[in-house]
Amino acid sequence: QVHIVESGGGLAQPGGSLRLSCTASTTLHSVYTVGWYRQPPQREREFVAAKAGGGSTDYADSVKGRFTISRDNAGNTTFLQMNDLKLEDTATYYCKLRRIDGVEWWGKGTQVTVSS
Repeated sequence: QVHIVESGGGLAQPGGSLRLSCTASTTLHSVYTVGWYRQPPQREREFVAAKAGGGSTDYADSVKGRFTISRDNAGNTTFLQMNDLKLEDTATYYCKLRRIDGVEWWGKGTQVTVSS
């Protein structure tokens, strides 16, 4: 069983920045893909960004150019740097770890609120 904890959420103003962290209870070997998802109020959970063990990245169109995902394959932490935050970025952000065999683990989320 892998445990995941997200942190770094909080309140930010439009145009501001936050950096989220996702800490796993296992070293992030290349067999894992790490992804960030978010669930805005009263909406479905949606994909934000992902980084595969081989290094490839993928972003939702809504965050391209503003968010950056990075990970430390020698350690157990993944980051989501969020710049130029917008009101519509308000959501609970979740981290998901997916092993190469398809097994997945989710964290419990961290709240991000963008408000003036």
